[in-house]
Amino acid sequence: MDIRHHKEWIQIGLNILHYRKEQRLTQQQLSDLCGEQGPSRNYIQRIETGASSCSLDTLIDLAKALNIPLYKLFEFKE
Repeated sequence: MDIRHHKEWIQIGLNILHYRKEQRLTQQQLSDLCGEQGPSRNYIQRIETGASSCSLDTLIDLAKALNIPLYKLFEFKE
């Protein structure tokens, strides 16, 4: 991951965590909702904590699985 964008990846991860918790889903359940080609539970954990970045395709899969518009993952709180 490019260290220049670490702060943004932390925010995206926190947004994923927020919407996942709001829907009372585990990381495994979210992974399952993304389908066989989607991110693993372990990868979701790394995205949520900002330890890993991911592709736009993965963010689209996660937003669809969370039933939220993609832009919600990019709404950063100051």
